[in-house]
Amino acid sequence: MKTDAGALEPADAGDAALSAVSAWPVNIGTAARLSGISPKMLRHYESLGLLAAVTRTDSNYRQYSLADVHTLRFVRRARDMGFSLDAIAELVGLWHNRRRSSASVKRIAQKHHDELAQRIEALQAMQRTLGDLLCHCPGNERPDCPILDDLAQL
Repeated sequence: MKTDAGALEPADAGDAALSAVSAWPVNIGTAARLSGISPKMLRHYESLGLLAAVTRTDSNYRQYSLADVHTLRFVRRARDMGFSLDAIAELVGLWHNRRRSSASVKRIAQKHHDELAQRIEALQAMQRTLGDLLCHCPGNERPDCPILDDLAQL
């Protein structure tokens, strides 16, 4: 599993951390640590409605339940896979809906898969073009440069 910071953690390390929490609900710092999402992003996801309304203390501090942390971990994993926030909102809704059809989930995942394939194809085309330009550029002290000539074309 990858955290937002990009560090890898064993798949069960997060589960062990959740089990180690002795009292729920938890504050925003603990929820952020347990979910691998920064407190700032956690507040952002909450403002977007990816997380149900969070209970607050009399002092107006957020209190996160185990279910909230599971949802945040779901969101983090979906973000790691490159899903858009709109797609994640749909997926979270479907995840919480036990009457969902898997066809709805598959439709969202297939659309994302197809978009990724298109982006990969475009990136590979850019890489081939740049590779060709690099092969034609002598990289010497002369001012002539086929890379700049290509970039200047309209």
